[in-house]
Amino acid sequence: MLTVNSINCGIVIDHITAGNGIKIFEKLKLDEVIFPVVLLINVPSNKLGRKDIIKIENKIDVDLTMLGLIDPDITVNIIEDDKIVNKMNTIIPKEVQGLFKCKNPRCVSNSDDYATPKFRLAHSNGKIFYRCGYCEELTSYTI
Repeated sequence: MLTVNSINCGIVIDHITAGNGIKIFEKLKLDEVIFPVVLLINVPSNKLGRKDIIKIENKIDVDLTMLGLIDPDITVNIIEDDKIVNKMNTIIPKEVQGLFKCKNPRCVSNSDDYATPKFRLAHSNGKIFYRCGYCEELTSYTI
């Protein structure tokens, strides 16, 4: 069994769907930091079967919107003095700006540098999409 020590002060991103940990690691640019970071992949979980976990031995700003788009069931734990002092859950945001592109190649947000892509949450046939604020095209989000 692999043993990873607890952290004294920092952040633990938990309940990541197995396979999404590397996406989050890359989006947070954790390969560029100078403090200890651990990415655990395929950790056994009673709730998920398998999950990924990221432990960061430092306090950094994490974009909960971006995390919610990658995996809405993630839990972000803030650790101080070896104890969880704050536990935050991510959700899929109702509005998103600049995190992904519209799938319509003719949309102004894809051709004009001044038009930042803006989207509103939409549902269609039981699936979650985002509606472009410029052309109204439904776009599935991929980060």
